[in-house]
Amino acid sequence: MWHRLSFRTQLFLPLGMSFVAALAMGGVLLQTFAAGQLADENEPGRRSTQAVAVALNSTLSVSDNPRKMLDAFVSSLGTASDIQFRPVEAGASPPVRNGLQDVHGVPQWFVDLIAIPDIDAASPVIIDGRHIGDIVFMPDLSADLFEKWIGFLALTSLVAVLMVLTGTIAHLFAGSALRPLQNLGAGLTRIRSGDYATPIPVSGPPEIRQSCEEANALAATLAQLSQDNRDLLHRLVSLQDNERRDLARELHDELGPLLFSIRAGTIALSEASLQTGNPGNSVQEVMRSVEALQQTNRRILDRLRPLYIEELGLEASVQTLLRNFRRQAPHIGLTATIDPDLNGIDGPLAQTVYRVIQETLTNVLRHAGARNAHVETAIAGDMLAVEVSDDGSGFPADNVFGRGLTGMHERVRALSGSLSLLRADDRTYVRCRLPLGEIRDPVSG
Repeated sequence: MWHRLSFRTQLFLPLGMSFVAALAMGGVLLQTFAAGQLADENEPGRRSTQAVAVALNSTLSVSDNPRKMLDAFVSSLGTASDIQFRPVEAGASPPVRNGLQDVHGVPQWFVDLIAIPDIDAASPVIIDGRHIGDIVFMPDLSADLFEKWIGFLALTSLVAVLMVLTGTIAHLFAGSALRPLQNLGAGLTRIRSGDYATPIPVSGPPEIRQSCEEANALAATLAQLSQDNRDLLHRLVSLQDNERRDLARELHDELGPLLFSIRAGTIALSEASLQTGNPGNSVQEVMRSVEALQQTNRRILDRLRPLYIEELGLEASVQTLLRNFRRQAPHIGLTATIDPDLNGIDGPLAQTVYRVIQETLTNVLRHAGARNAHVETAIAGDMLAVEVSDDGSGFPADNVFGRGLTGMHERVRALSGSLSLLRADDRTYVRCRLPLGEIRDPVSG
């Protein structure tokens, strides 16, 4: 449990406990030694009382009128004296001084804490062989109790001042150490989230300053590695697009004419068969196969590289993609809000936007089991936002990105963008944000 406490708590708790222990130890020492000290201080008075009693008894034994002499002695004592006469006939002692209940503002609990010892000393007074009273020593402890109370207050005040002073110093020290550590922790959190541009303030003790400097150096290294990684991804994506473009051109230029030639020959063969009155089923089957091959070739070309983006523009290409999806999946109600300014985007950025929408709609069709879907693109400032949502069953918890979206994620990262997948309000959202800065093709340029 101790390790869960904050640094300030771990620092102040032992300090506070040590001061409380010191105060308690002071009380124990006061209770232990104060009673003995009071007894030692009043021991001479006790002996003096005994000496007075011996002298009085000697005087009374030789006096002609011992009672008169005793009365004169008692009158000479007064009420303020520590020595008093207590007659046996009365059966009561002189009134106890009222100083022990409230001595100059000394609280009763402090008097009880000291545990005043039994200091009273009684010496018998004898007249004609009869015990007629006692000479009693009853010291006034008011001054002693007040002195010890003042000492106790001084000790308590000293402990309180030391506690406040030490606590203030510890608070300042903790603040000077914690602020740099908090800045370091916040900076490491930013680095973990991918923010390498904001430096960590270098402050605090030399050890923490060194850690901050090392963290800033790590952030600079990670920023360079991240930039190199983006450049590499951009180069790989560009190479992949170029390879797809070349392959698409080969399929279009080579396979397309061959399929057209086969289709034309099949049509001619079918017409010749009709003229002879013997139309063959084989010719019809070949025709259907050729048409299927041409459709497959078009789909492959579209997956490899939608060539019409350069001719029609991105906005028109996306609209064409949406129309094809509606024909292919009439059971899914597809709505869209497409920014017309998309036609101003070209190159790898246009290809990436088209691919993200295409791949996401493919996943909706194949895996989501959705009844409705919505596509939205918007340009705000220097950012392009793409969002595709559906009301389907969502995505598996252990497989957020499939193979297709993983490839799209790499393409988006190559363009310094972000691609996220989330589930909210029974809908699945694929959100992509791409910067509209000038995209340089590292292969061609």
